[in-house]
Amino acid sequence: MLCSIYKSSKKENTYLYINKKDDFSDVPDSLMGTFGAPQFVMVLKLEGRKLALADVEKVKESLVTVGYYLQVPPPITNLLHQYKAEKASQTS
Repeated sequence: MLCSIYKSSKKENTYLYINKKDDFSDVPDSLMGTFGAPQFVMVLKLEGRKLALADVEKVKESLVTVGYYLQVPPPITNLLHQYKAEKASQTS
């Protein structure tokens, strides 16, 4: 299975996977509005591939059922909360 990957012009580290290059017909207009002007990154063969920040099986399933897959960056760890939790566990 081949897919085309686009980078968001508005959201850092956000990528959109679609079935055909430059065919955004399955992507909702509201998503395209927040995604911004898509910047083409590459065409990728998904079979036998491991993706860094996405489960390749979920990507393939979403491409078949929905027509696109949106990859968003992982949440940012709040280091202050993490530090406080570690300190609290050390004093207990």
